Amino acid sequence: MKIGELSSHTGLSASAIRYYERVGLVPAPHRSGGQRRYSEEATHRLLLIRFAKDMDFTLGEIKVFLSGLREKAPVGPRWRKLAHLKINEVDEKMQRSRKLKSLLKHMLECHCASLQVCVERLSLSSRLKDVRGGYASKKIMRGSALRS
Repeated sequence: MKIGELSSHTGLSASAIRYYERVGLVPAPHRSGGQRRYSEEATHRLLLIRFAKDMDFTLGEIKVFLSGLREKAPVGPRWRKLAHLKINEVDEKMQRSRKLKSLLKHMLECHCASLQVCVERLSLSSRLKDVRGGYASKKIMRGSALRS
């Protein structure tokens, strides 16, 4: 199939398909009359790449998963290995998202007279750098911060 057809089947732009070829995620197709002609396997591979990207896998992780993968190769062991790595990452993101949600809820109730007062009530003045790393004040999580 031509690149336009492949684009329609996968929901990826032709430029994205060519990029994935260039970085080695999709094997270079054979050419006929100067045009790329893709096999059905390319459709499956690109749909997998698109799904993995949507699920926050990096191109590097996708490349590791796809390297040496043939149409009939079992994918279970590779999925399990990547799944274990991603589960930890997702857990960390979920924990950070819960903390962010809690902080935002408290910000909705904030009646502090100044930014300085807010920072002091959040007990962030000395640990502000820890918020990015996921170690925000326990007061935030218990819901006692920002109550005036």
